Amino acid sequence: MRLTALFTPLGWATLAGSAALYAAGFALGYPEPVVLATGGVLALAAALAWTAPAPDLAVRREVTPLKVPRGEAAVAVLHVVNRGRRGLSGLRVQDRVGTSEHLIALPRLPGNGARTVSYPLPTGVRGEIPVGPLLLVRADPFGLTRRVRRYGDAVTLLVRPRTVALSVPPSGRAHHLEGPTSDNAPSGTVTFHTLREYVVGDDLRHVHWRSSARTGTLMVRQLIDASLPTTTVVLDTRELTELAVDAAASVAVAAARAGFPVRVLAGERAAADAKADVRADADPDAILDRLALARPGSAGVGEIVRMARGGGSLVLVTGDAAEAGRAAGVRRRFDRVICVLTGPGPVSVPGVTVIPLTDLAALPFAWTPR
Repeated sequence: MRLTALFTPLGWATLAGSAALYAAGFALGYPEPVVLATGGVLALAAALAWTAPAPDLAVRREVTPLKVPRGEAAVAVLHVVNRGRRGLSGLRVQDRVGTSEHLIALPRLPGNGARTVSYPLPTGVRGEIPVGPLLLVRADPFGLTRRVRRYGDAVTLLVRPRTVALSVPPSGRAHHLEGPTSDNAPSGTVTFHTLREYVVGDDLRHVHWRSSARTGTLMVRQLIDASLPTTTVVLDTRELTELAVDAAASVAVAAARAGFPVRVLAGERAAADAKADVRADADPDAILDRLALARPGSAGVGEIVRMARGGGSLVLVTGDAAEAGRAAGVRRRFDRVICVLTGPGPVSVPGVTVIPLTDLAALPFAWTPR
């Protein structure tokens, strides 16, 4: 908590004006300027007496939820408790939200009383929105002085892409439509994925004793069925639109929630990730978090598509109709190649399923296996 007590610009002007009036009154021998100057000084003294006592407050601000789809509601809930006996008035809350200031005037706070105030947060722009620091301002009725206290630290509201429910991304293989097999897949099709903490019901034969001894926590090997096809989603960021990001997120999340591994290639590192064959993900939250930070870039998708590991479905989301034709060059490496076209069309490309899209709500109706 940080505290400052300052004259406002009006307070400084009043002080300077009072000093000038005093000087003029004494120099010219007129009592009127001295009387006016005295009034200004008394007003400043009263303002300082109003704001000088440090109020005993407990202030807590919550942001809920911390992660929200673009366009949906998120609010800040402010809890203010007056732990003193005296009532307080003239309290204002100043909260920085992104690059703007949010100002709320609190009603009178009685002694040992509490107030809860909520205010909406902007979620129309995807990305990270810093909320805070929270400043509690107490000012006098004349606006001459104010006392500012800072409470807590800034938090980050993450505005994610919007998504719509889709079926499992269509593929040429039957098992890609029927859903994933269990982690206890037949011998020869499972592979090590990661280590995680033990939960009740895990097979003790999968305990990794060396890591458990090192961390002090029982760790088990998480095995996945390597025969599951991967859904590779390539997002063209050269002329990035929110519709394109929403479509890519919808496709990737649909596959991840069905239990299939997903590889999302977007941004300036997409080509490097494609060459490095980054590990596929199956966590919808991690996918949404990553796409929430997608920004326009200059990297073309041609090399990304060529370098992407084959197998499973390739889904290219782009606003450039020419990219659909380029994607046809890799159709033999994938079970299915789909191009979600958010720009001018339509386009017909042999071997590529082209889905023209102008509204995210229309994607579930166009997203059907053929």
